[in-house]
Amino acid sequence: MSAPTPSPPPAPGPEHRSAEDRSAKDRSTEHQSTEHQSTEDRSAEDRRSAEDRKALGRLSLPERTSVADALRTETVGGVLLLVAAVAALIWANTPVRESYESVRDFHFGPAALGLDLSVEHWAADGLLAVFFFVAGVELKRELVDGDLKDPRAAVLPVVAALCGMAVPALVYTLVGVTGGGSLAGWAVPTATDIAFALAVLAVLGTSLPSALRAFLLTLAVVDDLFAILIIAVFFTDGLDFAALGGAAAALAVFWLLLRKGVRGWYVYVPLALVVWGLMYNSGVHATVAGVAMGLMLRCTTRRDEGEEHSPGERVAHLVRPLSAGLAVPLFALFSAGVGVSGSALGNVFTQPETLGVVLGLVVGKTVGVFGGTWLAVRFTRASLSDDLAWPDVFAVASLAGIGFTVSLLIGELAFTDDPSLTDGVKAAVLTGSLIATVLSGVLLKVRNTRYRRLWETEERDEDHSGVPDVYEQDDPGYHLRMAEIYERKAAEHRRLAEVTGGAGEEHDGPA
Repeated sequence: MSAPTPSPPPAPGPEHRSAEDRSAKDRSTEHQSTEHQSTEDRSAEDRRSAEDRKALGRLSLPERTSVADALRTETVGGVLLLVAAVAALIWANTPVRESYESVRDFHFGPAALGLDLSVEHWAADGLLAVFFFVAGVELKRELVDGDLKDPRAAVLPVVAALCGMAVPALVYTLVGVTGGGSLAGWAVPTATDIAFALAVLAVLGTSLPSALRAFLLTLAVVDDLFAILIIAVFFTDGLDFAALGGAAAALAVFWLLLRKGVRGWYVYVPLALVVWGLMYNSGVHATVAGVAMGLMLRCTTRRDEGEEHSPGERVAHLVRPLSAGLAVPLFALFSAGVGVSGSALGNVFTQPETLGVVLGLVVGKTVGVFGGTWLAVRFTRASLSDDLAWPDVFAVASLAGIGFTVSLLIGELAFTDDPSLTDGVKAAVLTGSLIATVLSGVLLKVRNTRYRRLWETEERDEDHSGVPDVYEQDDPGYHLRMAEIYERKAAEHRRLAEVTGGAGEEHDGPA
């Protein structure tokens, strides 16, 4: 008996074919959706990568917020600095100028500790230590959580800052050699005063984009670092190794307490005064103590411990108003008071030392910062942001020629043995900074209409989320909120169309 032949499977009916077709279609749709999502991801990644390669491109939202907070305080401090400088000039050029000199030269302090100093020295060595402490904290933040953290992003401001210091020093040296003047003031035109520059922007009402402001701030931070290195290396006449060792030991205690998490201003303020006093007596300029302590603070946030702000951010937030609102303006008040007359201004452009300072600030700074930026872009994969042009970089470079606070300090250190030349160099710093202010103001005003459009784009928040719209383009929630807003507007316009249409029909009847 033969085995029964198996019957062929029934032909698939319409319902089977429909199910198979639907399954194939679903798989095709899922595959297309996956491909589309992958393409979108790659496109977003490409956009981010392209944006990373943009020099002076838009800041990230956290960086933008941090920069805005710092710039706000610096701008207020810059206005106070400007007021203090003007007050010093008026006080020193009126019949009561003798009172200015008597106050400036008045000595007080514990002589047994080597701290019987004049008011001018207390302002330069003491109050500026607070300024450099804040600069140290800001530098640490930039290194661990800012533009200087990424070597690719750090190339631009570092190269621009280095060229912006080397070229002014070279200009001063060339003028000094040609004119037979002293080369001791080569470092005077190398500094940029960020507070004064921001005060100029505030007075001019220039809507400089946040990327250019951040570039200027980072440039000034790097500038301050190299300026303090110049002060420490080139303006240290003799060392008291006992005092220097004591300062190093006190700094080690300061660092250890920070690492142990010890809190309390009553612990750190007295210790900071000890560090400062020992550093002053060691022969190293006392402001170095401020930078050293600022660099020791932790500037990273421990999210796992519920920290919203790092210790460095909290301390800088508390100390920055003291620095910008009191320390730096008082330094300017007792350092910027120089005699201004026709002959004195004429001497600024005839003496090689003073002419070198003016040309170093106005020409050297502009050429150095602009040239350094161009070199960094030329020899890296970066390209200039689409929103900006090279004239914008040149305008900001000219703004860097405003060298006030640190330039005045270095001028005092460079010519301590020649008071008349010290005053002449101070007058040159003021003159050069004024020329740089006028030049940068004209250049920035020419482009201000474009800057204002960029600034308005950066600040626009149409969905009222508290976050600018330019930072939400990849957020689906933003587009849903905007769709809802436009739908409400469309419904309102339809209602108004119906109302106005009905009113028109009522008036169409016979009179």
